[in-house]
Amino acid sequence: MISVHDAGTIDEVGRLAAFRREFHRCLTARGDALFELADALLCADAPVRSLVELSLVGEHRRGHGSLYAALNRGRIDIERLRTMVAAVPLPRAADGRIVLAVDVTCWLRPEAHTCPERVLCHTYGRGKDTHIGVPGWPYSFVTALETGRTSWTAPLDARRLAPGDDAATVTAGQLRDVVQRLIDAGQWQPGDPDVWIVADAGYDGPRLAFLLADLPVQVLVRMRSDRVLRRPAPPRLPGTTGRPRRHGGEFIFGDPGSWSDPDVATTTDTRLYGTATARAWHRLHPRLTHRTAWTAQHGPLPIIEGTVILLTVDRLPSGATAKPVWLWWSQATATDAEVDLLWQAFLRRFDIEHTFRMLKQTLGWTSPKLRDPHAADRWTWLVMTAYTQLRLARGAVGDLRRPWERPAPPERLTPARVRRGFRHLRTKAGSLSRSFRSSAVKSSCCLSPTVDDHVVPWDTTSSPAARTTRRRSGITCVGGCHRSICAGRS
Repeated sequence: MISVHDAGTIDEVGRLAAFRREFHRCLTARGDALFELADALLCADAPVRSLVELSLVGEHRRGHGSLYAALNRGRIDIERLRTMVAAVPLPRAADGRIVLAVDVTCWLRPEAHTCPERVLCHTYGRGKDTHIGVPGWPYSFVTALETGRTSWTAPLDARRLAPGDDAATVTAGQLRDVVQRLIDAGQWQPGDPDVWIVADAGYDGPRLAFLLADLPVQVLVRMRSDRVLRRPAPPRLPGTTGRPRRHGGEFIFGDPGSWSDPDVATTTDTRLYGTATARAWHRLHPRLTHRTAWTAQHGPLPIIEGTVILLTVDRLPSGATAKPVWLWWSQATATDAEVDLLWQAFLRRFDIEHTFRMLKQTLGWTSPKLRDPHAADRWTWLVMTAYTQLRLARGAVGDLRRPWERPAPPERLTPARVRRGFRHLRTKAGSLSRSFRSSAVKSSCCLSPTVDDHVVPWDTTSSPAARTTRRRSGITCVGGCHRSICAGRS
């Protein structure tokens, strides 16, 4: 797999400026405040720990109250924003195909008892059997994967799962919308290789393949090691009476005696995992029943055949015990080259964890204590848009490395290192937001055109009684500014 990046700093800055202009048009209410909030998110010197601290960033020219007001009462045209993000150039595989990864990560809110639409989110503890459910907002992310060892991905969509939602149905609808937007944007055209969708064991791969059968996609998911699949039904012998068999013999993942000889077997020497051995069996399918997700299905249930791949390696980079990995692909057969590409594409799926860590620990996605889930949706899309701007600025920023860090070429810079230099690139890409004060108010509030917006001079034109009334009501200047920092007399 290779990554597609645009050459030329000028082209990259121009593409970033065009993206920022379109992003500003998507902010339909309190747009300037939301736009400056996204800029503060990108230009802050340190990881975001609280939302209010972003009001102290130089690129944010408003008070801290405008942050929460913008998130609580602002409006974002999310559908237009989704279409805009889908038009950004995407990384592709060596054969030109797009590889999408889907996963759910949670915004935990255990102490927010009055927050609506919380659900129990599955969390992993550090010890054995310490996995517990914590109330929060789960979000389903769809990202395009890059190639090689990298911490970059291309987030394309984020959708919050509401209480009672079926994860497979919601994910299928989300993937359908993402693929359709990619087709409309010209990212996929007839004749191109099918899009690969990679998911972990928490997803029902055969059902996803069934729901997306009319799209140019192929599904690759990991299956649990205790699954049992079925082989194709044997041919019906002449003179046999009774109902025809729909399923063949069992293929038990935990019983090697039921496997038989693989249809495809490959061996690859790797640097991190030692010898990687992949074995594949064709035309295996699960035996479906009219329960859970298939309850509403009328008539006979479908036979969803696929290829099962068993991946074993000698060692893991962490030193842990290397367990076998079972993969299911939605195509009935696979060649030797496809088997190798499939298990390598699945390993690239773990790059989405780097993106989640960047969103949470550096950009502060889960730091704000918001009560309204719709405000959380707006903040989520602001963070995703900020990450997309980092991806567009990847080849245009300078490497502001720390003294103890090694130099890196532009294509090897991490998202955090690109964020360090975004403030210098922002001046070239342009700032579209307007000052929060009108010209009339500014003439009475500002002593000079270079005064810092965070410093409000004292009003010396009014009477002492008028100044006392404004001070008691929380107003510190004649223009009505509610700033808490005043450079004048107290």
